Amino acid sequence: MRLLMWWSGRALSSAATLLGVSVLIFAAVRLMPGGFAETVLGPFATAEQKAELAARYGLDQAVFLQYGHWLSAVAGGDFGVSMISRQPVGAELLARLPVTAELTLLAVLASVLAGVPLGVLTAVRARPEGGGAAGRLLSGLGVSVPEFVLGSLVVFVFSRYALGLKVGSWVPLTQDPAANLATMILPAAVLSVFSISVTARTTRDAVMGVLVEPYVTAAVGRGESPWFIVRHHILRNAATPVVTLIGTTTAYLLGGALIVEHVFNLPGVGSYIVQAVGRRDYAVVQAGVLLAAGVFIVMNVLIDLLVGMLDPRLGVMAGRRS
Repeated sequence: MRLLMWWSGRALSSAATLLGVSVLIFAAVRLMPGGFAETVLGPFATAEQKAELAARYGLDQAVFLQYGHWLSAVAGGDFGVSMISRQPVGAELLARLPVTAELTLLAVLASVLAGVPLGVLTAVRARPEGGGAAGRLLSGLGVSVPEFVLGSLVVFVFSRYALGLKVGSWVPLTQDPAANLATMILPAAVLSVFSISVTARTTRDAVMGVLVEPYVTAAVGRGESPWFIVRHHILRNAATPVVTLIGTTTAYLLGGALIVEHVFNLPGVGSYIVQAVGRRDYAVVQAGVLLAAGVFIVMNVLIDLLVGMLDPRLGVMAGRRS
């Protein structure tokens, strides 16, 4: 019963969040300078031409009426039709979603496989007098460099010199898995730099916090090997903040994919939304941002459940127990 109440509460809060996001994005796209008519028809279009185009897409109606029509359609699974391509937005997003999902998955794997061991190694080998300065410096650089700067530099270097990896020639995974991986390594590496840095720093802080616990001191006193202590005593107890961060970072990577896909010319959801923003294609931008918000909300729910499995004290029902 309590679990059902928790799920009901999360469902209501998620629905309220999505509703708020829908209002904000619907208003934001219409407040952007240069409307759809000006973008499509150009600066020399007459008032009659603009009025005809606005009436064709219902842009001459009151804003709250436009929002109501769009929201009711979305509730029924209809994300509208692209004003540019005249194709259903839902179908376009579904066709491009595998590219973004693969890019995000590769970046998450890189974050876990590189960030977690790096953080553990830095914490275990840190010295009381302030060791690990090099690791903190690299982590700070990784957090500070924007994706579009690093991505542009990588595109220039690998386009200028023959280094074995191609840029700008995406190959579908179903057509040639090896060639697809070769085209996705660089975008995934650029996208994962920030998350690797943050994951390594968070893992280091979490592990160093566990290292001072009495049970770790007792394990050392029993003569257990360092890596046995890391595997059996430290990783599980330090996992909660790391898992929380990875879940949040996954949602962040979906946002970073917008820039990375555009820089590397990948046909994913991110580049689709960036192009739609430039063309003032309202239906595409609204659906894309709403999809990203939905993924972020789902990730937060999954994080809560996973954290509860790792540490029952922080579980769903922990705060309700008497």
